[in-house]
Amino acid sequence: MRVLLDTHVVLWQLEGSRILSSAAREAIEQASDLLFSTVSFAEIGVKAAIGKLSVPVDLREHVLASGVQILPLDPGHGLAVADLPLHHRDPFDRLLVAQARAEHLTMITSDRRLAAYDLPVVDAG
Repeated sequence: MRVLLDTHVVLWQLEGSRILSSAAREAIEQASDLLFSTVSFAEIGVKAAIGKLSVPVDLREHVLASGVQILPLDPGHGLAVADLPLHHRDPFDRLLVAQARAEHLTMITSDRRLAAYDLPVVDAG
């Protein structure tokens, strides 16, 4: 199984602020590919800029050191957002869903609204 981690999942892991569900931990352990999107780095940057969170300067290195691969944003991913129903209006989440669908990834998230898309989701909760 190939897994895409939602932005908050990686932040929780870095901060040690929440424990992932047993289903999420199992999916991570069994993943053949564990991915974190470039889109999530942009989301973190935007939230840091408006003061919603603080980010370690070496975030990219932390992510890579944990064995997670970075998933680049492909033009096709961006264009696929147009084909998504409006179950969710957050542009970052919509891009993550488009990437997960295009790349046939299972997404680990605590955002229950993402389950409305044609996408395998594991509750991080």
